[in-house]
Amino acid sequence: MKVYFIGAGPGDPELVTLKAQRLIRSCPVILYAGSLVPVELLSEAMPGARVIDTASLHLDEIIAQIVQAHERGESVARVHSGDPSLYGAIGEQIRRLKALGIDYEVVPGVTSTSASAAALGNELTLSGVAQTVILTRYAGKTPMPEAESLASLARHRATLAIHLGITRIHKIVEELIPHYGADCPVAVCYRTGWPEQQLIRGTLNDIVEQVRRAKINRTALILVGEVLDPAQFDDSWLYREEQAHLYRPKVKPESPRQVKRDATAIPPPFNTES
Repeated sequence: MKVYFIGAGPGDPELVTLKAQRLIRSCPVILYAGSLVPVELLSEAMPGARVIDTASLHLDEIIAQIVQAHERGESVARVHSGDPSLYGAIGEQIRRLKALGIDYEVVPGVTSTSASAAALGNELTLSGVAQTVILTRYAGKTPMPEAESLASLARHRATLAIHLGITRIHKIVEELIPHYGADCPVAVCYRTGWPEQQLIRGTLNDIVEQVRRAKINRTALILVGEVLDPAQFDDSWLYREEQAHLYRPKVKPESPRQVKRDATAIPPPFNTES
């Protein structure tokens, strides 16, 4: 028996890893965050699987469900949105499982940051503009460490991905303008990957009014940075003609390198035992 903390991605059923899909199909118990994970992702659960929406459960009740499954010898798919290592609240669950001696494994998922950048058609790291992405959240019920205040992070002028802050976007803008300027591009990505997805582009100067008009007050990621609408940026060094490296030597072969495939030497499949 094992508990699998599974990253279900941002909401698009196709943005789920093969491993996550296999575990959802094979685990007899599925605990999922119904407020953030679309039930469609669980449509291929095994017949007779116990599928429980944990949105209304507190931590003790969730652990109780896991303990009951453990006593029955049944593995549990604990399905979280995005990637469970980011704002997934898995740390407190893992702490309980360790104390109980229950085995677990974390299965990564597509983050809302990467999915939102893809939906926007943007790269978040552009040469000459920004080479750092800071994933953070805004202080609310859970306080932020003093060294991680938004103003402190903003001094880097890196690309920001701000979680759990849409209801305080007016305060976020006030803290960012002194560092990024009022004309800095912003994108608010609401329920990326869901049918009701909304992508709102603007600047720090006008994004608050746009969000209020759209009546977005939850489940949104705020992206900030010049990479969202750069005036210009440099080509990468990697693909420059004059830049030689191991796979592109200065003296090139007469024709592009082709990968030869030997049908008799197909590698074994990935290990699917875990």
